[in-house]
Amino acid sequence: MSATEELVPTTIDTREVGPHDVRIAVAYAGICHSDIHTARNEWGNTAYPVVPGHEIAGTVSEIGSEVTKYQVGDRVGVGCFVDSCRECEACVLGQEQYCRRGMVGTYNSTGRNGEPTTGGYAQEVVVDANYVLRIPDSLGLDVAAPLLCAGITTYSPLRHWGAGPGKRVAIIGLGGLGHMGVKIAAAMGAEVSVISQSLKKMEDGLRLGAQHYYATDDPATFKQLRGKFDLIINTVSVNFDINKYMGMLALNGTLVELGLPEKPISVRAMSLTANRRSLAGSMIGGIAETQEMLDFCAEHDLGSEIEVIPAQQINEAYERVIASDVRYRFVIDNSTL
Repeated sequence: MSATEELVPTTIDTREVGPHDVRIAVAYAGICHSDIHTARNEWGNTAYPVVPGHEIAGTVSEIGSEVTKYQVGDRVGVGCFVDSCRECEACVLGQEQYCRRGMVGTYNSTGRNGEPTTGGYAQEVVVDANYVLRIPDSLGLDVAAPLLCAGITTYSPLRHWGAGPGKRVAIIGLGGLGHMGVKIAAAMGAEVSVISQSLKKMEDGLRLGAQHYYATDDPATFKQLRGKFDLIINTVSVNFDINKYMGMLALNGTLVELGLPEKPISVRAMSLTANRRSLAGSMIGGIAETQEMLDFCAEHDLGSEIEVIPAQQINEAYERVIASDVRYRFVIDNSTL
């Protein structure tokens, strides 16, 4: 496999189940745009062969001798990382995604045993039980899989910056991340707006919980929304003039960057000093917070909007993701592997 080749079936060996590990029979794996970036080496750090997938949902099929948290048959998930140093300040605080020594990615990373990690586009994975999440019974495994990335990536900043009653929250982009941001912010009780390029997804946005929907292809939108929002969550990974969106922030408002655009973000000082605005970033969430997110989604009946595909359509799905031709997350049925 290389950056220019399509994904093809192959055989891999998973490690033996250690005392603290669980083996998971993977039922579903979500397709994240990060999978595409990695498979095509667009970030320049791919070690081939690579098995993508960090939105994993399935059932426990084997447990290690020291594992007490899970039993065979339990419904579980795995997100974007499978280990961390466990000792630094971030890890101790339950924010393992910011591990000072670097978290161990679910795939295209090197485990503490020195072996490469492999992801959820597979029949099974072996993961340390401390980095496994319990999926509540009320959530289908298929709609739960994308929550392990798209769900926690939006839940974490919404929770951290206090989305809730009385807060005016805007979500930029109604895609794989954005649609979960809308659902979660609405369930938290915030007044939710979607900011999109056009109004073509307006019906979906309002159905998912937004009260307002605005299109940036109308130049009057930026004037109309000046100083309106307490919190803006940017879910898109394209470069645009962020200063126009900073102007939408109210006094003490914050714009949180989730997307990873190709080029650096250019921010004028006046965009920050006016209204004492902040520009921040956020990356997924820790294990405890991810479990909290799953429980929150179960309580509020929030699953991802998905299109389930057989494994044989992964390459086609990649092209459709790039073309924004999915509403709103592809999920692989791993029984077809």
